[in-house]
Amino acid sequence: MLLRAFLSHYRRHPLQLLALVLIIVLATGLWSGVWDLTRQARGSLEQGSQLISGFDEITRADGQPVNVTDFVRLRRVGVCVLPWLEVATAGNRGQVIGIDSLSLGCFAGESQSSGNLERFQGEPFVDIREASQLAEAESADARLRLMAPRGPRALPEGYDAIPAERRLDTGELADSFLLNLDALCVLVLLITGLLVRSVYLLGLSQRRAGFLLLRRFGVREARIRRYQVIELGVVSLLAAIPGTLLGLLLSRLFSEGFERALGGLFDVTLYSQSFTWMTLAPVLVMTALVLAWCLIAPGDADDPHRRLPIRIPAVGLLVVAAGWLVLAGSLAQVFVALALLFLSVGVLTPILLSGVLETRSRRTDRPLRRWTLRELAVMLRRLGLPVVALQFAAATVLAIQALVTTFETTFYDWLDQRLQGDIYVEWPVAETIDRVAPELDSLDTIETWYPVRRGDAHSAADAGRRIDLLALEPTSPLLRDWDFIESVAAPWDALDDGQVMVNEQLARRLELAMGDSLGFTIAGKKYERQVAAIYADYGRPSGEILISAQELPADFRPAFVSLTLDLRSSDAIRAVRETLRKVMPGVSLQIRDNASVRGLATRVFEQTFLLTRAISLLTLVLAGVALLVLGWVFFGTRRWYFHLLRVWGLSSRALRVRISSLSVGLTLLAALAALPLGVLLTWVLVARINPLAFGWSLPMAVYPVFWLQLLAVAVGIGLVIAWLIQRQLSDQAPEPVTVGHVEGAER
Repeated sequence: MLLRAFLSHYRRHPLQLLALVLIIVLATGLWSGVWDLTRQARGSLEQGSQLISGFDEITRADGQPVNVTDFVRLRRVGVCVLPWLEVATAGNRGQVIGIDSLSLGCFAGESQSSGNLERFQGEPFVDIREASQLAEAESADARLRLMAPRGPRALPEGYDAIPAERRLDTGELADSFLLNLDALCVLVLLITGLLVRSVYLLGLSQRRAGFLLLRRFGVREARIRRYQVIELGVVSLLAAIPGTLLGLLLSRLFSEGFERALGGLFDVTLYSQSFTWMTLAPVLVMTALVLAWCLIAPGDADDPHRRLPIRIPAVGLLVVAAGWLVLAGSLAQVFVALALLFLSVGVLTPILLSGVLETRSRRTDRPLRRWTLRELAVMLRRLGLPVVALQFAAATVLAIQALVTTFETTFYDWLDQRLQGDIYVEWPVAETIDRVAPELDSLDTIETWYPVRRGDAHSAADAGRRIDLLALEPTSPLLRDWDFIESVAAPWDALDDGQVMVNEQLARRLELAMGDSLGFTIAGKKYERQVAAIYADYGRPSGEILISAQELPADFRPAFVSLTLDLRSSDAIRAVRETLRKVMPGVSLQIRDNASVRGLATRVFEQTFLLTRAISLLTLVLAGVALLVLGWVFFGTRRWYFHLLRVWGLSSRALRVRISSLSVGLTLLAALAALPLGVLLTWVLVARINPLAFGWSLPMAVYPVFWLQLLAVAVGIGLVIAWLIQRQLSDQAPEPVTVGHVEGAER
């Protein structure tokens, strides 16, 4: 009987049950999808650092990729080597690594590796035959590598051994990137909690009279409370399970782009991982969240004696959070300060907005306008949670849009600066450029060209930490259009005179400024040079120094060499290709036009922010739909008062206009309140989080046109609410509202 009494509420108000389930399903889907991706990425990050630690990779000195013939040759001369076939599978499986189990036998005799053979058990490792068949069946990209235990060995002529670990130590920065996504998901959970609690409290206010009757019939308060917990738990589970499945589907849809972003920014590969119980953890987390949010005892938002005690600590918390946000020295501190700031803003927004409306209502002599302002103030207090949720979601969308648009503009300008010329050639490290220089100089189709050499240097001021080295010809006219964050009057002339340039990441890490002296070592030779310029270096986490190619020591061996060629006509690309093939017969050259390189970088950029944009926009949709549903339901509870306006002489058309002004005013105030919060969040992203997480900063920019678009969306939501409630209006009086259903300022 008691169960039927509880279920009867949702039979009378099915829209509330639908809203509750829909919010939980969508929020669980959003959060669990991103959580699954970040969980895989963190697992792959940890796994990737362990898989090839302690190994050397055997490469060919001529720059050609290794093949099965090389493996056979090395094994026949007694080199312990393991074939390592990396296959980038389609879908959500991630990268699979095929190994030859028989080749592991020689590893067992190596003291450095015998204790680590367990690493080759389970995913992502499979038999090399299976990996080869998988690559053929899916037409997937496959790459063969040859691994050997680290240590001294005699290699046949034509082979080299290099450390198998990645060149860039990006683990900390990649984790910061994932932490940013996690923080965005925490915001989704916060907004979800606000929305679910608002739906639940609305239901409680409607069930107040029913609970009072149950107590009068002898049902104890504790038993009613238990049934509420059971009710919430069942609804949460029934909604969280399909929500988690939806999240896994979203994870599959975004996995390919997410892997490209991680690979492009941080050189991280998503490895194949087995299905574990952790995949279903969002079901338990969301259920616990709903129970925690909804079972907190509701306060009386309309009690003026309660507002002042809440307002004072909220203002104090806002001041403390703002100060901490400016002074925070780590990413974790920034996130904690930002959470406290959001909490204080969420408490203050309904209080301040309703207070302003109450003050304005007392200053007007027009009765209808006074009623409208006070009615809107009541709605802001009663719908405070969904209004704040919409405010948070709109502010997040504003900040993400400003960040992405600013980064897009800045990134493309920087990319055009770096991709000067028409052709990009990857040059074999073992080959000298002098072999092709006379031919390139003699071609009429080439306007100018310059080589780029990359390698390693070690900073004297940072305990010998490795930094990237970039060596250029400073006299090339293709470099004269570079923009710098800071520079001397003639930076390229200063570089030609022996000074150096550093990227923003290194300048921040070592606190370098113009004219400072920087000590570093290249191939054992020590240097002490002044800083002539600081340049932006987006998409790369490591520090870098740029020197003149004439400054390189004679025994320097670059890790990567490329040529940039500027052509007189784009039709000359084919002629240049033929010339290079004739001059370098038998040498594999990767020749790309810079337009294709720019397209690849653009795709990586777009994939990087695809997930972030999707989360923020879907969160806004979730908050907007929830406010629409809750506003519709709440306006329905006010139909009695709207009918009284008709009785007192207000025309039907005037009443509809009044209702539209109320609903549009409600959503528009929420959007307007989001503007300053969105600007603040934009500053936090570009000036605080971005430098701490990635090592570079972005210019602060706002986009008022997008603000107008967001305000138009808010007006649209308000008009839809007004249209829905106007459909329920009629000349017939609705059922009167009793004292048991409302209290305080609602009457």
